Amino acid sequence: MNQRSHSLRLSPADLRLEVPLGTRLQDILFGQGVEFPCGGRGRCKGCRVKVLRGDLPISPEDAQLLTKADQAAGWRLACRHSVAGDLELELAQWEMSVLGDDNKFAFVPAEGLGVAIDLGTTTIAAQLLDLRSGNVLGVRTALNAQARHGGDIMSRVEFALNGGQEELQRLVRDQLGQMVIEMLNELKPTAKGTSQQLIRVVIVGNTVMHHICCGVNIAPMAAYPFEPTQPGRVRFSPQDLGWQLSGDASVEFLPCLGGFVGSDILAGIMATGLHESRGLIALMDLGTNGEVVVGNRERMLCTSTAAGPAFEGARIWMGMRAATGAISAVQVENNAFTCRVIGGGEPRGLCGSGLVDAVAAGLQLEWIHPSGRMVNRKEMPLAGSVLLSATDVRELQLAKGAIAAGLRMLTAKFGASLEDLEQIHLAGAFGNYISRASAQRIGLLRVPLDRVVPAGNTALLGAKRALFEKAATWDDIGKRVEHLALNEDPSFHDIYAEEMGFPSCA
Repeated sequence: MNQRSHSLRLSPADLRLEVPLGTRLQDILFGQGVEFPCGGRGRCKGCRVKVLRGDLPISPEDAQLLTKADQAAGWRLACRHSVAGDLELELAQWEMSVLGDDNKFAFVPAEGLGVAIDLGTTTIAAQLLDLRSGNVLGVRTALNAQARHGGDIMSRVEFALNGGQEELQRLVRDQLGQMVIEMLNELKPTAKGTSQQLIRVVIVGNTVMHHICCGVNIAPMAAYPFEPTQPGRVRFSPQDLGWQLSGDASVEFLPCLGGFVGSDILAGIMATGLHESRGLIALMDLGTNGEVVVGNRERMLCTSTAAGPAFEGARIWMGMRAATGAISAVQVENNAFTCRVIGGGEPRGLCGSGLVDAVAAGLQLEWIHPSGRMVNRKEMPLAGSVLLSATDVRELQLAKGAIAAGLRMLTAKFGASLEDLEQIHLAGAFGNYISRASAQRIGLLRVPLDRVVPAGNTALLGAKRALFEKAATWDDIGKRVEHLALNEDPSFHDIYAEEMGFPSCA
């Protein structure tokens, strides 16, 4: 081994790396799927690692954010340390899952190949399609490379405003180009013989992803009224993006709907058929951000809420993404908790669906009061060393209150109540895996469960449908959607406060 390098072993994957002396752990671990929610600024505990062998002296941020017991046990914030010797670390988070799409849909066949991309704040999903058959020929999923500079939207915006927008743009353009090239290079011979060249790439994402990828000034998204600079459709050639592709394929980022409601929601509207519905239906996308659309073929209203972090495990004491080691489901059996852990084995943390289940279970056992206060305790042990804290319950209340208030207020704009909604489509990975019964128990969904439909990755499905549609179709749908800023409604804060509480009975 080079004398200027050291051995780094990562547990539990038993991965061994040779790392140059002085390399930041953040730079190494990001490539292994470790998320840095605050962008490596030492403000959160999302990048915790446990020193099993070697030495990482306690940093000021370690001392401030970690308990003395955690420090003594070897836990450190990875973003605050560099490699100074041989190390063996246990990762608090690793491996991720990204929701794809395998839904069939009607289309008019076209010639050549197309790529649909769902550019999320946390994850990216891309699919290569044969435009004649509609068959998926290739798939790529990944953690968004920008996440090393912040796990949520506003952390990304802050980094961009501090001179990092070009870096964020370069990261995502390079990553998307690499994903496209890899899918094209892996085409099977039969596919190569029956398909033509790449004709079209369609990208959808939230407003911040749109502005960063398209090179649009992001400053207006950092201050009230949070209106995008240029929310419309943006077209590129592969060469404009620095992609090493031959041919003259078009690359389009579909238009945003307003505020923080991006083209991923526009795609969701198309995927669910909300714009063609006779009855009143809703679409809720609960990811890093929380968006709600209510409407029918006559009228559509949309809004965004500051709800996503808790639903994705951020700002939760032992929160993590829905990855190996996360508690994803909690049930009550014989007055005790039974937990399901992704990948089996020892639980390492709590993801969004597990958080909702845990609070619902606490309400069932009356360990949590409808106000959100824990009864005669400061925390609830779930499984192994994983705990639910009183602060976690509060974070969930803030998130679910915002979403529930948004749904209620948009529905009221139609002169209707929640009982009048014929369907609620839950989009995204969280919406796909959440227990509808638990969501109802905490008051997130105050409708009969048979009206709630897990809709999967509607952004990716909508992007695939866009490959076969004319631009005028999408532009027409976008013009029919009205964006509402909830905080401008004088009733918002009262409704928000009402929705933060939990129902008194199941």
